[in-house]
Amino acid sequence: MKPAFLLIGTLLLFIVLGLIHVSQGQASTGFFRFWQEVWHDEQQMNFLLHSRMPRFVIGCLTGAALAIAGMLLQTMTKNPLASASTLGIHAGAYFFVVCFTIFFPAIGHAFPLLVTLAGGFTAAFCVTFLVGKSLDPVRIALTGLIITMLFSSLTSALQLLFANEVAGLFLWGSGTLMQLDWGGVTFAAPWIIILVFIGLLISHRFDFLLLGDDVAIGLGQNITITKAAGWLIAILLTSITVSVVGPIGFVGIIAPHLVRLMGFTKHRSMIIGNIIVGASLLITADILVRIISETSELPVGAMTAIIGAPWLIYLALKMRKQTRASGSALEGKVRIVRYKPFYFMIVLVTLLLIVISLSFGGTSFTRLIELPQEMMHNSYVWDFRVPRVLVSFLIGMLMAGSGLLMQTVLRNPLADTSVLGISSGASVFAMLFLLVFQQAPISFVAVGAFIGAFLTMGMILVISARSGFQPMILILIGIAISAVGSAIIQILLVRANLYAGLALTWLAGSTYGTSWNDFIIIGVASFIILPIIILFASTFDILSFDDEVSIGLGVKASQMRLLMIILAVALTAISVAVVGTIGFIGLLAPHIARQLVGPKLIRLLPLSLMIGGILLLSADFLGRFLLAPKEVPSGIIVSLIGAPYLLYLLKKINSVKVK
Repeated sequence: MKPAFLLIGTLLLFIVLGLIHVSQGQASTGFFRFWQEVWHDEQQMNFLLHSRMPRFVIGCLTGAALAIAGMLLQTMTKNPLASASTLGIHAGAYFFVVCFTIFFPAIGHAFPLLVTLAGGFTAAFCVTFLVGKSLDPVRIALTGLIITMLFSSLTSALQLLFANEVAGLFLWGSGTLMQLDWGGVTFAAPWIIILVFIGLLISHRFDFLLLGDDVAIGLGQNITITKAAGWLIAILLTSITVSVVGPIGFVGIIAPHLVRLMGFTKHRSMIIGNIIVGASLLITADILVRIISETSELPVGAMTAIIGAPWLIYLALKMRKQTRASGSALEGKVRIVRYKPFYFMIVLVTLLLIVISLSFGGTSFTRLIELPQEMMHNSYVWDFRVPRVLVSFLIGMLMAGSGLLMQTVLRNPLADTSVLGISSGASVFAMLFLLVFQQAPISFVAVGAFIGAFLTMGMILVISARSGFQPMILILIGIAISAVGSAIIQILLVRANLYAGLALTWLAGSTYGTSWNDFIIIGVASFIILPIIILFASTFDILSFDDEVSIGLGVKASQMRLLMIILAVALTAISVAVVGTIGFIGLLAPHIARQLVGPKLIRLLPLSLMIGGILLLSADFLGRFLLAPKEVPSGIIVSLIGAPYLLYLLKKINSVKVK
């Protein structure tokens, strides 16, 4: 009887929340006065029927749909962290909407559901294909995060290059329940009701999946059809909501867990519970959004992320016992035997890239023989182009070093500070300084990034201290921190209006405007941090094994892991402070190096640094050259270069682990 009483209590709470929600609005006179006037004031009645009720109903439908989709995805993947947002389905759907808005606006307008459905299926296919048969919750969550990063990077590139075409998508892209009429409800309601009804009809099939695949097959169930139906219903529900209200995350994680905590174990009762709990959660988030900003519209998707992130951290800490032994030594092959010729070739390639980059002036190339004279006598070349080229190479080195440390400490070749949420925290504070202190010197942005990176690091370390800074716990907390950071950035972008283009350029990562002062700062930082890494290289190598092995060899795993994290964050903070958020280099460079010289850190470090420098230097040149005289931020170029390789890497890693 306890689950039934809890469900009745939740239903009563939902009714109260509904009454509060529909009484809110820019023209509202307050809760009690509104309900006193609504029956006698025609204007208030019109507000209720044609503005507030559509918003309330679409909120209920969306919350219920996302909650049920999350429940089914968690059942299909046996992953308590699965939802449309953590599996990248939201990011894929949003990317397709942006693509069609820019390149095929007629199709996107005529068939919005098909567009979002195609994006959702693409992202879901990528995750399931890359994970393979593995159902490890953390691995699925990490793969979903990487897929989300890929789609988000591509979306940011399109938003920056086609700012006018997608100007109206900023608020929608962050998730909003704002409705001008009943059109969204009449479109979404039939689909959602039919899909929920189908889910109820076949709910008993999902119950068998909870017993395990072998048991379900032994009981005569066709689990392939059941799983296909579950995936189809979940992705359809997600796509319908995205096409109407945009991507709204975390409802699909929180609601199913709350329903299970209430005592419901059968899918039929869980579907009913998720309808009420999901709707209540989203309505609550929308109420909070409108309380915070009564005069302007803020994205409700950002509020659900802020509410949901602590819940995700709670789940991560709850899983710490089962993840304590997770992780394995990083693997790599020694393909390079003759180091001197190889490094001589690397140095030649680097010098060639530097010369080519220095010789390009934005519209044409300078002849090689004239380059020294131009550098000596052209103040623009010496003051802007030369430091930009050198800073690009050094920043690439720092990012690669940071990624190498994070991959070692987390025992995962897909880890770096962007996965841990450090880059997101640095971006939030840099954005705050960029938008709040618009007349202040640009150095304020660097200060903000540095403060944000270390505050985020401190928050993560405090939360994960009891788990001994376990690698998988750090990753899960990083996912939550990244979600909160992205939510805050979305709010800032929506509020920024005229400054959104400037903010997007910085967020995409750009080496434009770097100076000799930046070069000096980076040089000093490298001179301090890199020797420390070299000094402890052999000890850091031991940390790439399980904690039992490290402790058995006399290494204080927690303390050394903390030192590595601090060094990695320092490198990231410097990088973000100078050029903004550029991802993927910290992921790609160490992995490429590991496949050439093996996993030993003392050999990995110099090659990783060189490859990182080459990657960002190449991206900076291509960003200036491809659409000259218009520049493409280096971060976007790096994403376009790194995405195909990263997809291959994900598949390869998960395939090896399954075997």
